[in-house]
Amino acid sequence: MPLSSDDTITITPEILLKAYAAGIFPMAEDADDPSLFWVEPRERGIIPLDTFHVPKRLARTVRSDEFEVRVDRDFDAVIAGCAAPAIDREKTWINRRIRDLYGQLFDAGFCHTVEVYRDNRLVGGLYGVRLKGAFFGESMFHTERDASKVALVHLVARLKRGGFTLLDTQFVTPHLAQFGAIEVSRRSYKQMLRAAMEHEGNWHVWPRDRTVSGEEALAAL
Repeated sequence: MPLSSDDTITITPEILLKAYAAGIFPMAEDADDPSLFWVEPRERGIIPLDTFHVPKRLARTVRSDEFEVRVDRDFDAVIAGCAAPAIDREKTWINRRIRDLYGQLFDAGFCHTVEVYRDNRLVGGLYGVRLKGAFFGESMFHTERDASKVALVHLVARLKRGGFTLLDTQFVTPHLAQFGAIEVSRRSYKQMLRAAMEHEGNWHVWPRDRTVSGEEALAAL
């Protein structure tokens, strides 16, 4: 549910983090619209970390390590990939203000990327915001089959290993439903969010410069 436009409000990274802690997030109508609006869905999408489902074929792909997975190396390339037109989306809600704001959060250590490479070429990934024991997924992309799915598997492995308790997907799509994404009421979501704000998850449970194998990621699940 859209709440209001921010035309009279200057959104800073600090305001953005407070909004996430309160259960709301910003969006734009499209990439060319300079304004943002706040959203608080009546039904919130989440992926319960304890029941995350990895299809067998995907598990084989993850285990094969045909892709190399890195974190927090190239935020600009990941958000550019997420903003690019794709077969399943002709336009994006990621405008210049979104790129700038989340870039500032990345520089401050609150926004993170999971990046998937083949032969040192970025072929998929995702980004989101980390706050206490919650991770708020924002967007993902792929240019090769399974690349974004591999990124999601590695994300969930890192979150579980790091003691996070909430993975917020904002909405549930058919793509996310195959992994166990569900909708919860706004009231239930707020309870989960409050609980997640009471402890600190460890994003760096695996160091940034350490390559995590597919076998390790699956074991963490």
